[in-house]
Amino acid sequence: MAEQETINSLEELGEVNTAVAADEAPVYVQKLDDQGRAYATGKRKDAIARVWIKPGSGKITVNGREMNKYFARPVLQMVLQQPIVAAERKDQYDIVATVSGGGLSGQAGAVRHGISKALTYFEPELRAVLKKGGFLTRDSRVVERKKFGRAKARRSFQFSKR
Repeated sequence: MAEQETINSLEELGEVNTAVAADEAPVYVQKLDDQGRAYATGKRKDAIARVWIKPGSGKITVNGREMNKYFARPVLQMVLQQPIVAAERKDQYDIVATVSGGGLSGQAGAVRHGISKALTYFEPELRAVLKKGGFLTRDSRVVERKKFGRAKARRSFQFSKR
């Protein structure tokens, strides 16, 4: 049976805790499929995006169409490129995404989330940069359901005195 260490002061406790924490630091490894691509799923509102990343010339394809054609609004194109710009990997990866559900804004957010996760699977050292930018966190806000006896989710019907 192993002997237990006795700790006499708070300083010794702090030293033991830091030694244990340094030993158990999480190690992230590269996750690739048979074709050398990183795959991730991104979600936002009701939209779900499946994203594949592989080394290439920086071409982004969404549902078989160019990103500029699928997301015509410049704001949505900017949203898609945010994790790539933050990681300073512009024109280094080809990205293929299939997205379904929700509207264009939710789909753009889902693809952004998927790109961020796939980048961390391809290059685990980018995780700190993307995490700091908030790209790895799924935005969990969804539309509130309509309640009975109400006009919308929270709005009441107009009150009539007579």
